[in-house]
Amino acid sequence: MSLTGSQIRQRFLDYFASKGHRIVHSSSLIPPDETLLFTNAGMNQFKDVFLGVDKRDYSRATTSQKCVRAGGKHNDLENVGFTNRHHTFFEMLGNFSFGDYFKQDAIAYAWELITSKEWFALPKEKLYVTIFQGEKGIARDDEAERYWMDVGVPKERIFGMGMKDNFWAMGDTGPCGPCSEMHYDMGVAASDAGHTDCKFPCECGRYVEIWNLVFMQFDRDASGTLNPLPKPSIDTGMGLERIAAVLQGVISNYETDLFTPLIAKAAELTGMKQDTNDARRTASLRIIADHSRASTFLISDGVLPANEGRGYVLRKILRRGIRHGVMLGHDGLLMTYMVDAVAATMGDAYPELRDKVPQIKRILEREEQAFAHTIRVGSDQAEDVFDEQLQSIFDALRNEDFGIQEIQEKLDTLSRSARIEQALAYLRSLPDPKPELIFPGEKAFKLYDTFGLPLDFIIDAIRDRGFKFDQAGFDSAMQEQREKARASWKGGSKATASPVYRELERTTFEGYSQTASSGCEVLAIVREGAGVQELQAGQEGEIVLDHTPFYADSGGQVGDVGWFYDSSRTVLAEVRGCVMPVQGVRAHRVSAKQPIHVGDRLEAVVNTDVRRSITRNHTATHLLHAALRDILGKHVKQAGSLVDPSKLRFDFSHFTGVADEELQDIEDMVNKEVLKNERVQVIADVPIDVAVNEYKAMALFGEKYGDKVRVIKIGDFSTELCGGIHTGATGEIGLVKLLHESSVSSGVRRLEAITGESSLRHFRQDHSIVATAGELLGTSGAVQDEDAFRRALMQREDEIKKLRRELEQARMKSASASMASASDEAKTVNGIKVLARRVDNLDRGQMRVLVDNLRNKLGSGVVVLGSAQDGKVALIVGVTKDLTARVQAGKIIGEVAKKVGGSGGGRPDMAEAGGKDPEQLDAALGAVPQVVESLTSGS
Repeated sequence: MSLTGSQIRQRFLDYFASKGHRIVHSSSLIPPDETLLFTNAGMNQFKDVFLGVDKRDYSRATTSQKCVRAGGKHNDLENVGFTNRHHTFFEMLGNFSFGDYFKQDAIAYAWELITSKEWFALPKEKLYVTIFQGEKGIARDDEAERYWMDVGVPKERIFGMGMKDNFWAMGDTGPCGPCSEMHYDMGVAASDAGHTDCKFPCECGRYVEIWNLVFMQFDRDASGTLNPLPKPSIDTGMGLERIAAVLQGVISNYETDLFTPLIAKAAELTGMKQDTNDARRTASLRIIADHSRASTFLISDGVLPANEGRGYVLRKILRRGIRHGVMLGHDGLLMTYMVDAVAATMGDAYPELRDKVPQIKRILEREEQAFAHTIRVGSDQAEDVFDEQLQSIFDALRNEDFGIQEIQEKLDTLSRSARIEQALAYLRSLPDPKPELIFPGEKAFKLYDTFGLPLDFIIDAIRDRGFKFDQAGFDSAMQEQREKARASWKGGSKATASPVYRELERTTFEGYSQTASSGCEVLAIVREGAGVQELQAGQEGEIVLDHTPFYADSGGQVGDVGWFYDSSRTVLAEVRGCVMPVQGVRAHRVSAKQPIHVGDRLEAVVNTDVRRSITRNHTATHLLHAALRDILGKHVKQAGSLVDPSKLRFDFSHFTGVADEELQDIEDMVNKEVLKNERVQVIADVPIDVAVNEYKAMALFGEKYGDKVRVIKIGDFSTELCGGIHTGATGEIGLVKLLHESSVSSGVRRLEAITGESSLRHFRQDHSIVATAGELLGTSGAVQDEDAFRRALMQREDEIKKLRRELEQARMKSASASMASASDEAKTVNGIKVLARRVDNLDRGQMRVLVDNLRNKLGSGVVVLGSAQDGKVALIVGVTKDLTARVQAGKIIGEVAKKVGGSGGGRPDMAEAGGKDPEQLDAALGAVPQVVESLTSGS
């Protein structure tokens, strides 16, 4: 009986655990490395270890890592469902060595696991191996070939390949090296090209890569030179879905037990039988199954549908799944109900999914309902484009007559949909060559990219109207968008840590228990990125000590500030902050007051006033997090924070704005905990499994945790994993005052708050403002009565509105009076009456009314009004209906607006424009007769 997907995952981990590897839980799909869109490989969570900026207490690791490839450089989205092995979400099995074992052991481990009867027992005669054949001055990897032959791989089954396939690099600089791939012969039936006698390495689909072993042995510098790494490392990756297909004896990953329950659920929901003879139906069911996995895991890890970044990719995945449900005839919720099947299939390996099912379904339900609305809105936008294109064609035909004016007047009386149908019918009736109907590619891309309409939906709608789809224009807009996306997500070029820091031992941190440390030895001085032996007075740089009380920037808490003293208590340097350029090594950013040398010993003293302000704000974030989860729901998770001496900023996942009443409840709850003066309990060196499962501690997204963690427990109210510094009891916070609640991005909200002395200053300021406002309103005696205060404000506002209306009426009356004899001032140009006047201080609505009145007075003619206010110009042109065949308002206003530095447009009988040069308004209005003359000459 073949192994299940879950058994394969566990057997892989068990094998490497037996070889001394630490089993490390999968990291989030949202990587802490901001150069990546999603976690897309097993090595992502170890990237800083390979770069030398992080240190772990183990040198061997193994993982089953959640991965998503659906955006940026690694984008498999369009292939998913139509091939046997492409997915948006997948799991990458891997083993890693951080300067421990290298090629020989990595190859031996791989061969034993794959071929041993105790483990995966694949037939050796079906396996092939590739090595780096040498290229661009880099030697052939003869060493790897020798080790493969040592474990029993025949030389004729080892193939050399080039840099494209068998050389790996983290980025333009940094760790890199050759790699070696294992391939499996899936048999003739797996050939996509129908080959019956092809040989490896034919790429027809028969020979499948199952495992890639990366040998990190070089460090590429900025000049491109490859320098040998002092501690070569190993990074491997084997797709769980691929190896499951091999071990379960099926051709497609979608036929494994990792997918079949999901495909069955998709078939059930859509009412479709799993008909393998219908390729399109099969692809749609596969897409729904795959995309349900990706969307469920992405939302579980904190990604929410949005119009940019990660949320945009999630939205595309969801909508592609929904679209394929529609193609199968499904009407209603689909991806929402797939979540249960995903949790049932993957819940054993990822138990956190089960707890989040209700939250995930709620998000998906809202998204599916919104997409139904999107289809309606997007279709409406498409109709606007059809209407605009047809109008431009009619404008072009106007000079060729064809009776356009009569047709146009008839079309103007119809609804948009009827107008489009009648216009198309008219154009079809014209003699050949008929006008070409083209739907612009950039407009189609906007429907696709901004409004989220599926491309096949857009193309079908365009063809149904009889238009041609501008594929080239669409592709051009798509390429521009991709270039912008690449610019936003620069991939993997993070520089390695400075050797000055990488060679240092961890700094002993004493700041949890004290704010001053004596006898601190200066281990290193860094100035402008280079190590130096001395920092002179007046110079700035970074100093590393062997032990320190200074907390370094971490977890949202800013680093401490303070001073360095010599033995006579003379200030050697002002410490302006503390950072960790390498995990565990603390660098103090200083401004030297006296010379400091490597090897000196000094006293490091933290500014305790600043430290206390920071700790008050930090402990307040823990209380705020717990209160948010209590008031808004357990879906709330911290999505970022900033804790400095002046304030705290807390970002959290939530679907909508927080109501004022909820904010009040949150603030009340936090301050009740403050008033309890509950002891803030610090529990150090807790095994992470104990912290999460027994203490029920919250683990924060984006933070890196080792096997032993630090738990901050505040009574029964809050328990979190945290390495920061806190107050001894909640009463030390003083008071928490919420200041602002706002949106950061789709699904992420932000709260800003203050504590302690900042709160006191805020309340004093508020009291002063209210007292002053009360005096101005004449309600100082009732200033404590909120309702009376509000009534006084509303009364003043009503009075101001009344006065404003009266002023506007007076202005309009004055302007109308001044126009009483305006029709007598109209000039006649080519038989057309033209009136241009300046009417300052009127808004656009009033100007429109005045234009209509003046047109009625003229009976037939052109009216142009201009107004200057607050440094801006407003122009309106009105043309009576009988003249629009000779001259259009839009063309007049285009010429006039140029003279005041603006532009505009509108209907043939009414057009508006703005400008930014009020000084030219009189000249522009004076030029109106000449503009009309030039437009009507010869007509």
